[in-house]
Amino acid sequence: MTTTPVEWRNLPGLSDYTATLRAMEDRVAQIAAGDAAEAVWLLEHPPLYTAGTSARPEDLTAPDRFPVFQAGRGGQYTYHGPGQRVAYAMLDLNRRGRDVRCFVHQMEDWVIATLDQFGIRGERRAGRVGVWVVRPDKPPAPDGTPREDKIAAIGIKLRRWVSFHGLSINVEPDLGHFDGIIPCGIRDHGVTSLVDLGLPVTLEDVDLALQQAFAQVFGDTPQKCG
Repeated sequence: MTTTPVEWRNLPGLSDYTATLRAMEDRVAQIAAGDAAEAVWLLEHPPLYTAGTSARPEDLTAPDRFPVFQAGRGGQYTYHGPGQRVAYAMLDLNRRGRDVRCFVHQMEDWVIATLDQFGIRGERRAGRVGVWVVRPDKPPAPDGTPREDKIAAIGIKLRRWVSFHGLSINVEPDLGHFDGIIPCGIRDHGVTSLVDLGLPVTLEDVDLALQQAFAQVFGDTPQKCG
């Protein structure tokens, strides 16, 4: 079977959310029809909140602060904004294996392998999609367990077994912008970023790390999940 490498695009400036979602849907249809290669788009959005299919109204605590969009992806509320690297992944699970759980696991592995290049230990947690870092520099939680902050969010949707939406890694966003939501419905933990953790990392640094980690986790051409 002939395979085509994943096409990478870096979108300049701040990408309009509605226009980007429409473009993703068009690309997914082309991939499903066999008319386009798989793609990863790297971009930033202006400040906004998105609601996944499991979003609860009470978790939007400041509804007038930023625009709110119904994303159609899995998950709850999340924030996007400048200083956050969004990676939208349009991958053909018909060719990579129709295993949603494995695919989400791979998305988490992608983030973990990216963070590892900066000396950050990212971890997954049962029942909490996304990637977390332990904060020994912060006081422990009331139950005595170490504090943990979320550094990356993951939310996907499948159409004809082609994925879209993807992940976001906090590089240097305004962390105060997360205050208008309960991120991913989790009240007991905070959010952090690479710069908040003391690393002078740029979006360009993260882009390079994402591409290298993608090849490590997914392969540049379709491979079966597992």
